[in-house]
Amino acid sequence: MLRLALALRERGHELALACPEPPEPGRRSLAGEARAAGLAPASTLWGGPGPLGLGETRDVAALAGRIAALRPDVVHAWHTRDHLLARRALRRARAPRPALVRSLRSAETMPATPWSRWLLGPASDGVLCPSPDSARRNARLRGGRPIAGAFGAVDARRFFPKAADPGVRAALGLAPEQRVVGVVARVQSHRRFDLLLEAARRLFAELPEARLLVVGRGTRRHELAEAPARRLGIAERVVFAGYRGEDYPEVLRQIEVFTFLVPGSDGTCRAVLEAAACAIPAVVSRRGALPEIVLHRETGLVVEEDPALLAAAWRELLADPERRADLGRAAYERAQAEFTPARLADAVEGMYRRVVR
Repeated sequence: MLRLALALRERGHELALACPEPPEPGRRSLAGEARAAGLAPASTLWGGPGPLGLGETRDVAALAGRIAALRPDVVHAWHTRDHLLARRALRRARAPRPALVRSLRSAETMPATPWSRWLLGPASDGVLCPSPDSARRNARLRGGRPIAGAFGAVDARRFFPKAADPGVRAALGLAPEQRVVGVVARVQSHRRFDLLLEAARRLFAELPEARLLVVGRGTRRHELAEAPARRLGIAERVVFAGYRGEDYPEVLRQIEVFTFLVPGSDGTCRAVLEAAACAIPAVVSRRGALPEIVLHRETGLVVEEDPALLAAAWRELLADPERRADLGRAAYERAQAEFTPARLADAVEGMYRRVVR
């Protein structure tokens, strides 16, 4: 959202951001990131996550007042709560009604329930999906109304090809001769850590110098990942790096074969895009936008959710440095062409024009 806003601003568009402040001072937040990028929020929303409550009139009044004052061409909502809030505010604002665009966070096919048909149909002037194919699959809900799909965008100032820092490698407990498969994902029950760890066990049996690097936090990390790794007898070969901040790009570059199995709350699979921008080939499943982001045998490998097949894909790339480098270069070139703020802004600008017309 923020990368898109900054890219649109560079093209001369005027933007006003409405978002909540963090619940705890100093905690990383959209508002803080926006201020650091020079796009201070124009409005503060007070309501918490979840469905919009009938009593949340303060947010509706504040947003309606901002819409009446700014008279925007487009209001772009990024969550269901924002979407419902914007609809109420648009009815209340005494101004020409702007177009209402909704971003979907998931690249999965949305169910054709009455709720989805209304929310993503007449309740939206435009819908933005996290990939081109997800837009094609969800077009049936739109009744001919505008819908577009665009890949996410990578910050090229942080993510680019660079040799891995030996100091960071040593700090992670990784030896120079060890080969690293890595995943960046919050440790949650639906992210298939069972599959990841079983595939790692099979890989380690054939390639003892291999290691699995897990980057990400999660309140259930012990239950879902650390304890199962011990039960499988592979705990000493799995490195849990936790959540990373400023040093995240350097930690990411320690990975020789990136892997990603289940998209989380961000359907653009941002970590996969960042790995591609660093010229790291990926092995992914067929879920969501992953088969669109990673082109099979061109920028990485797409495999079924089977531990033997996953382990074989890792082994294939770890055993062939030349092939790994070729795929990494192709992934980087694709990132330069497809996963940029300019490309995202192109797609969204086109949608904005259509819905305003």
